[in-house]
Amino acid sequence: MLLAATPDRQLTSRSIAEAVGVPYNHVSKAVLKLAELGLLDSSRGRGGGVRISASGLTASVGGLLRSLDKDEFPAACRSAQGDCPLNHQCTLQSALDRAKEAFYRSLDQVVIAELPHPAQMRPVLLGLPGIR
Repeated sequence: MLLAATPDRQLTSRSIAEAVGVPYNHVSKAVLKLAELGLLDSSRGRGGGVRISASGLTASVGGLLRSLDKDEFPAACRSAQGDCPLNHQCTLQSALDRAKEAFYRSLDQVVIAELPHPAQMRPVLLGLPGIR
């Protein structure tokens, strides 16, 4: 949201971490993944940083969450002993899959560029270098 609120600014992972109060290593991992997805443009070296890309601004929250979701199933149907003995005709799994997709579909209407509100972002933006 911070990068969507400042689409013309290039920010470092460190400045993002400090502005939002999140550990730097978490921010740097998120930045790397979002850049891999094409949602951020990045440059390395002195004066480097990241900014949101055009596709990042127009991406839907539902699409982004689908891209980031690594869980094949919403419920853990495996244990140390193997597969759940009930999963061969489990109706819970299909119900959870439908609920997860309905969740994503509801967020498909929300575009990243529409998320940041100026009043909401102002305290965070004031924590960035060069903003008054």
